[in-house]
Amino acid sequence: MSLDAKVPQGPLAEKWSKHKFNLKLVNPANKRKYDVIIVGTGLAGASAAASLAELGYNVKAFCFQDSPRRAHSIAAQGGINAAKNYRNDGDSVYRLFYDTIKGGDYRAREANVHRLAEVSVNIIDQCVAQGVPFAREYGGLLDNRSFGGAQVSRTFYARGQTGQQLLLGAYSALNRQIHEGKVKMYTRTEMLDVVVVDGKAQGIITRNLKTGEIDTHTGHAVLLCTGGYGNVFYLSTNAIGSNVTAAWRAHKRGAYFANPCYTQIHPTCIPVTGTHQSKLTLMSESLRNDGRVWAPKTVETAEKLRKGQIKASDVKEDDRDYFLERKYPAFGNLVPRDVASRNAKEMSDEGRGVGTTGLAVYLDFADAIKRLGEETVRAKYGNLFDMYIQITDENPYKQPMRIYPAVHYTMGGLWVDYNLQTTVPGLYCLGEANFSDHGANRLGASALMQGLSDGYFVIPYTLGDYLATIGPKPVDANHPAFAQTKADVIAHVNKLLALKGTKTVVEYHRELGNIMWEYCGMARTAEGLTKAKGLIAALKADFWKNAIVTGQNEEINAALERAGRVADFIELGELMVTDALMRKESCGGHFRLESQTPEGEALRDDENFAFVAAWKFMGENQEEELNKEELVFENVHLAQRNYK
Repeated sequence: MSLDAKVPQGPLAEKWSKHKFNLKLVNPANKRKYDVIIVGTGLAGASAAASLAELGYNVKAFCFQDSPRRAHSIAAQGGINAAKNYRNDGDSVYRLFYDTIKGGDYRAREANVHRLAEVSVNIIDQCVAQGVPFAREYGGLLDNRSFGGAQVSRTFYARGQTGQQLLLGAYSALNRQIHEGKVKMYTRTEMLDVVVVDGKAQGIITRNLKTGEIDTHTGHAVLLCTGGYGNVFYLSTNAIGSNVTAAWRAHKRGAYFANPCYTQIHPTCIPVTGTHQSKLTLMSESLRNDGRVWAPKTVETAEKLRKGQIKASDVKEDDRDYFLERKYPAFGNLVPRDVASRNAKEMSDEGRGVGTTGLAVYLDFADAIKRLGEETVRAKYGNLFDMYIQITDENPYKQPMRIYPAVHYTMGGLWVDYNLQTTVPGLYCLGEANFSDHGANRLGASALMQGLSDGYFVIPYTLGDYLATIGPKPVDANHPAFAQTKADVIAHVNKLLALKGTKTVVEYHRELGNIMWEYCGMARTAEGLTKAKGLIAALKADFWKNAIVTGQNEEINAALERAGRVADFIELGELMVTDALMRKESCGGHFRLESQTPEGEALRDDENFAFVAAWKFMGENQEEELNKEELVFENVHLAQRNYK
């Protein structure tokens, strides 16, 4: 089936402004009669909750953390993009739009991306008004720095803590509405299902993580703002609690899942050191502004480095291969993340990787320290350097950092139309949890931009159009769909608690991650993906036979929480592999070895795959149905990406 994204007619630059005028409105008196459920309180969720409550809606906000301040948005480091052109270096709304479409390897919807670029300029003003302490130049003006995939400086930042500072801004706005009584906040509460009444989302089922109480909540609309699913790979830069459960349960209630195989590999992460690790740590992409990426020119030198016979600082300049600068002179170290990641992997595959495992390259600040002075470098990146020292016990002011690609962000997610509505009326999806703005590869510093764009500036308009259509009649909490969905959740919880095998769910999670990274990671083949499907099917069967879940429901039970999330990850993994197997092209960071240029670059197949793959759940243990949203490029010429 071909999906209608409901993109407005007219010139690209006028679509959003005209669409806003044509949307139905809810008058202020009626807004008080609507209840809106928001699941997740990161940047997308907190900004949406604060904005909708400010408009007058009654908001119920849910998060599984003990405070909205714990949302994983705080982990974003490097910055937030906006087409302000403060540097007078040639930036514009159209250039940000173009860079994002190109960076996503021409697999994003033009209309959404242009709206994102338009709204970006308002986001900065909003956040400054909230008191977000963006870095400033000597004269007091907001500073900008460069980021991968762009040749202009458009990234606003607060040292290496941009996500945390932006979340504090949204959190303050949210707290104001909690104090005003317009937002009711449910912390330590996990959503386990969506209630669909007569085809419309009208509530959710939750579990109180302290008491185990399973409860129903009604609303005229449900907004999912639950982040990405990178933890399907087990090791990722995501917080350990980050999961796919809310989105996956919504998928099983009718919301199509789009481009699930599109996961972003970030090039600057602290490398894996062993099986003891439960997560990986990101080193901000902003470091590539002043750090130079290199590997030894010869396998022999790399071997000496791996054995500790010499230090990185001992390697002469002539023996260093600044491979990104060599291969992509126009962008150098600021190529997009997928390009930088793939090239770092090539160095290791050639035997030129460093570190004890050989799975690392260097990010060197010696030139920057020599040019700018250590104090200047410390002022720009000090907290990131301190974090690196604490984790590795190595001093990056004296020796280069070791970095390697790791799973970071997911471009795939629930399919949404231009209004951010899923295929289930009344069910909306914002931020990283949806698929809409980044194509096959997200440009750095665009995640925060999308989350705040969706929450502050898009959903306050588009949600009203739906609510005006259904009217303010109260939701009937006694409808049989609520009792039935609650019974389904209880049955699923009991099924998990009945698992009394010998293997922990963490072991299953680690095994799943190994399969996903090996066969559905940076490099993929039809043979490997076919093998992965069989391996995941076997893992799933074994999970429901031999996993162990201790404790009971009526208590704090981390094992039960983890079991539910891992079970969902296993099912998601199956769909990701199916999606990757279907897409017989290299695209963004998703490198099919069967599809590459003579130079070894990713080779897209626009004739056959210029579409969004949106999968419909067809029932337990059944193959999902592929639906397509054809991508039409009227403003950008399709071309093979070139950063040289």
